[in-house]
Amino acid sequence: MAVTAATKTSDFSGFLTPDEAAPYFLAARQRSVVQQLARQVPLGIAGANVPVVTSKVTAGWVAEGAQKPVSAGGMSLKTISPKKIAAIAVVSAEVVRADPGGYMELIRGDIAEAFATAFDAAAFHGTSSPFATNIDTGSSTQEFTGTTPAFTAVYDDLNAGFATLVNAGKKPNGWAFDSRMEPVFNGVKDTAGRPLFLDATYTEQAGLIRQGSLLGRQAFIGDGVYAATPKIFGYLGDWTQAIWGSVGGITYDVSTESAVTINGSLVSLWENNLVAVRAEAEYGFLVNDSASFVKYTNAA
Repeated sequence: MAVTAATKTSDFSGFLTPDEAAPYFLAARQRSVVQQLARQVPLGIAGANVPVVTSKVTAGWVAEGAQKPVSAGGMSLKTISPKKIAAIAVVSAEVVRADPGGYMELIRGDIAEAFATAFDAAAFHGTSSPFATNIDTGSSTQEFTGTTPAFTAVYDDLNAGFATLVNAGKKPNGWAFDSRMEPVFNGVKDTAGRPLFLDATYTEQAGLIRQGSLLGRQAFIGDGVYAATPKIFGYLGDWTQAIWGSVGGITYDVSTESAVTINGSLVSLWENNLVAVRAEAEYGFLVNDSASFVKYTNAA
């Protein structure tokens, strides 16, 4: 056969398939905002008793040779108990062998993100929560000025919520805001014309929790803080009044012989050549004084 042109790869378009690359466009994993601010405590399988100061020793001035005042501090115990969170992913045995796009590794990250989302929703808002306490219940409310989402006096509104806590004798030490507030803070300045949100570092990976300071207190911006009712955008509080713990980390196990519920019916994994990946974790969360927090809303 006479040669009329060089052979090109396009001549084999039906034989050459694209290589499979890593999932470069995978969104950054969400981490728990609450777990960044609240104190982590050791937690056993049976939970833990936490001593809480109910009254403090007082001092008084006395004259020379006079009787000294006597006082005593009081304490009580509160219990933090671990609660289980779990998820099961079911795939075919063929998917496990082929592992398209690194899917099996992606499952682990997806489950960890799902656990962080559920934990924050329970700790902040009590959403589907197994915990006895949450931050919303008992906290103060500060409304952002302006109709949603036109925040018109952010500096004054933040300071008003700050004043609410300080005037009540609380010790606010940290902020938690939803990612919806990030573009707002990017454009807000204090009374001296300086950026209101001061970044701790610019090396954080985009999409993860942003850390900095607001009004001299540590601040975190991330997903999972927002609540649609009554449009809660963030919190200021004394985070020493909230603790969390975990019994170990997230555990994974795989089964090919159990039965799982799929579409409302029990399905045999062995009979259908399926693989189930089960993940479990046990978390505890406790708010000692929810009045030490103020939530910022824009519910107008």
